[in-house]
Amino acid sequence: MIDLRLLREDPDRVRASQRARGEDVALVDALLSADERRRSSGVRFDELRAEQKGLGKLIGKATGDEKSELLRRAEQLKTDVKAADAARDAADTETQELLLRLGNLVHPDVPVGGEEDFVTLETHGTARDFAAEGFEPRDHLELGQILGAIDVERGAKVSGSRFYFLTGVGALLELALVNAAMAQATAAGFTPMLTPALVRPQSMAGTGFLGQAAQDVYHLERDDLYLVGTSEVPLASYHMDEILEAERLPLRYAGFSPCFRREAGSHGKDTRGIFRVHQFSKVEMFSYVLPEDSQAEHQRLLEWEKQWLTSLELPFRVIDVATGDLGASASRKYDCEAWVPTQGRYRELTSTSDCTEFQSRRLSIRVREGKKVRPLATLNGTLCAVPRTIVALLENHQQADGSVHVPEALRPYLGGRKVLEPVAR
Repeated sequence: MIDLRLLREDPDRVRASQRARGEDVALVDALLSADERRRSSGVRFDELRAEQKGLGKLIGKATGDEKSELLRRAEQLKTDVKAADAARDAADTETQELLLRLGNLVHPDVPVGGEEDFVTLETHGTARDFAAEGFEPRDHLELGQILGAIDVERGAKVSGSRFYFLTGVGALLELALVNAAMAQATAAGFTPMLTPALVRPQSMAGTGFLGQAAQDVYHLERDDLYLVGTSEVPLASYHMDEILEAERLPLRYAGFSPCFRREAGSHGKDTRGIFRVHQFSKVEMFSYVLPEDSQAEHQRLLEWEKQWLTSLELPFRVIDVATGDLGASASRKYDCEAWVPTQGRYRELTSTSDCTEFQSRRLSIRVREGKKVRPLATLNGTLCAVPRTIVALLENHQQADGSVHVPEALRPYLGGRKVLEPVAR
């Protein structure tokens, strides 16, 4: 959530942010009104309670008609205090509910617009010219079947659409990617973490995933637990309700977890293969830093993502995501998109978001600097979303006979294999 003081002092900035996101601007005025009622009702309650306490002292000294009048006033005050308390609580509840609906303030340099209004910041590598090499590229699913690596038919039989099995070298490839990604993150100073896949509602809401993203979340109603769509959620909640000493920052964690997404609204999109699925594994970077260091940390996370994709020998580009395509918690987000040959376009493989103080305020995570305590900043960055990375690897490194070149960085994690060979049928 944002700072209410900032909302009061500069409501136009908050309105502009909402407008850029394509969200409800009227929410800002409703929140200002609720906040004013919250503060005025609080003042009214304090005044009545002070009068009530003072009256109690007078009653003990009074006699006769004066005492009777004071007792009548005390009875009225009891009713008034109760009503003021209820009004204060109602206004506070309304304020908090409205505040939780408000997205993070968009960074002023973020391009304004929708999904297609991103700005390309840089491009790395060159897409292969398969025509010049003399063969038509196969898509990842066909390659996965040739290699005995991907089985979507039995995935659908067992679990339904958008589920799959990774078999043989496919399973080994996932483990290789996870281990290589964790090795890079550990070398960069991240603490490796295996995180819970189920979290409580306060963790999901605190990270901003029960607002606009709620339709993509799996909820276990009987237990009131949520399946995470990213280990960002448990990593952000790891220090919930804590005060961290400034000397400990930055804190950097690399979480590995299964991830679950309904993919609501994606009917008909990416239905072939394993690019858009309901369950997948992911290695996620997460940082806790001082607010003034968040932009520099954001660039560091992006550089680690670029290092990863470069090590996989993939052609990719970096985009500055437009305001209308930001998640509620992100102030700014960069995506790294790899070239997918059979689609003839770049597709998102990794992303990194600067969430500034938005999540830490909701999760009550603060930093102590001397006698001063304040919210800190949180950032996240996908290092390896496994299925999409497998898609890019198979398609970009395929050879005419259906085999697939293994990037040098992955070979130590694949038993030294230089090539993934087709399996005999």
